[in-house]
Amino acid sequence: MALSDNERKVLAEMEAALEQEDPRLLSTLTGKVRTRQGSRALLGLSILVVGLLVLISGLIAKATAVGVIAFLISLAGLVLIITNIKVGSTSARIKKPGWGSNLEQRWDRRNNDN
Repeated sequence: MALSDNERKVLAEMEAALEQEDPRLLSTLTGKVRTRQGSRALLGLSILVVGLLVLISGLIAKATAVGVIAFLISLAGLVLIITNIKVGSTSARIKKPGWGSNLEQRWDRRNNDN
């Protein structure tokens, strides 16, 4: 069943509003799950692993300078992971009126006019 022009227009407006309101949800629904924070956390993990490998090789070679540098690299990777992992927020967010409230207002106006 085809959509009417008005339905297509409303659907396009809803999609545009969703893209502005919650781009993470839109990327999840379209299949692009990885976010910028997720990519940075993955980068931090790879830096941490490389740093630990260099640290182990520095211990085997008994090179203190290499061990210290590897420790700093690992620490940088760990900091990158910690700063980009999003844990549930305990602070209450202030909700601003979004596209949902606009749709509700349209619905109310449409029903009240009839």
